[in-house]
Amino acid sequence: MEVKIEDSWKEILKDEFHKAYFEQIAMHLKLEKASGKTIYPPGGLIFNAFDQTPFDKLKVVLLGQDPYHNPGQAHGLCFSVQKGVKPPPSLVNIYKEINKDLGLPIPETGDLTPWAQNGVLMLNAMLTVRANEPASHSKIGWENFTDAVIQKISDKKQGVVFILWGRFAQEKQILIDATKHHILKAAHPSPFSADKGFFGCRHFSKTNELLVKEGLEPIDWRL
Repeated sequence: MEVKIEDSWKEILKDEFHKAYFEQIAMHLKLEKASGKTIYPPGGLIFNAFDQTPFDKLKVVLLGQDPYHNPGQAHGLCFSVQKGVKPPPSLVNIYKEINKDLGLPIPETGDLTPWAQNGVLMLNAMLTVRANEPASHSKIGWENFTDAVIQKISDKKQGVVFILWGRFAQEKQILIDATKHHILKAAHPSPFSADKGFFGCRHFSKTNELLVKEGLEPIDWRL
């Protein structure tokens, strides 16, 4: 199957695209669309995280779980929503933490594309979802693919900052070589857990401190 994805990633991940599990994902999506199901994000944005953050520009990995499942929200970047869409509660809490950590104003937009273009791979573990059905594609094989992505970043790069919020993201730590990368962990920014260790984590300033130590440009977290 021909996958439309940014060239550096196409090369790094080429073996995955020919594996049986990936063919099954493609078939599953095709069958659901044929049966009239709406799938988010739209087809051209499924690999948007990779398209916005080429492998050689990647400095930070921010890990999410599932795309947003309401109309007009998901566009292939974890925690981010399309322009003009109201920031969801978890993103509002992320903005509050940035404001406290870095003193930056709380943005009105929920579109985090500038972060992705600045070197933050904004990776959901599942890259698609059925409309109005959260976690509906959690068992179709996407985690095989995104686990391989995390593993390849760990193997082929050095000094990447992995930001893991919540238990689900933290379970991915086993895929990361902690002797050559940095891992930041905190509670999830969801309203259900933000008070239990997300607020006050200062991951935005800490990420930049680590990048500067690696001799890299810090992330511009302004939007």
